[in-house]
Amino acid sequence: MGKNLRQQRRGKGNTKYLSPSHRFIGKIRYSGLNENKEGKIVDIVHSSGKHTPVAIAEFQGKQELVIPSEGTFVGQKITYGSDVQNGNIVNIGAVPEGTRIFNIELRPGDGGKLCRAPGSAATLAIKGVDKCVVELPSRKQVTINSNCRATVGIPAGYGRQEKPFMKAGNKYTAMKALGKMYPTVRAVAKNAVDHPFGGKTRPGKQKNVSRHTPPGRKVGMIAAKRSGKKNKG
Repeated sequence: MGKNLRQQRRGKGNTKYLSPSHRFIGKIRYSGLNENKEGKIVDIVHSSGKHTPVAIAEFQGKQELVIPSEGTFVGQKITYGSDVQNGNIVNIGAVPEGTRIFNIELRPGDGGKLCRAPGSAATLAIKGVDKCVVELPSRKQVTINSNCRATVGIPAGYGRQEKPFMKAGNKYTAMKALGKMYPTVRAVAKNAVDHPFGGKTRPGKQKNVSRHTPPGRKVGMIAAKRSGKKNKG
């Protein structure tokens, strides 16, 4: 008879795979588009569903959730506009080259997608009229519209990984709060009946599989155009 696949168990939504929505205090994204407004930080709170703290900012009587930069404090003035100061939200086209930025939009108005984790700030490498080149923490460079917004500075909460978990139970509790499954087992360490890569003879098995492979065997590189290291010569 066999058993359900992991993706089938996850789809049923049992307690092991449910994401605890009550731990997330709300969506953190930029509001409006092409708005120039000034506000201030009224509170900095802990969100157990995130690694970064969450700042509550008040703009013209309305409260918004923002990712605070390192050094943000209650009562600090922040703006949407072109003032390049720590914590302000600006269009990347108005930022000088070499500035550290985070919570970067990929398209104008999407609310912020890149570099939202603690300490994961990008650097504006090249500034153009319509496009800007941003260097991510991985050293990868991406080209983004100059009207996309970002926050100046480095996301708060950097250094959290310097404290070790020490016990597996602490790690489990932390991942549970984020709605992540823990622990995870390597595919090659499983039995042959549990995963296509499992079993003693499985390491070294080719990872390319056909797009028409049945779901239980659709793992690894699905319909890959190419594999292996790219020749840079």
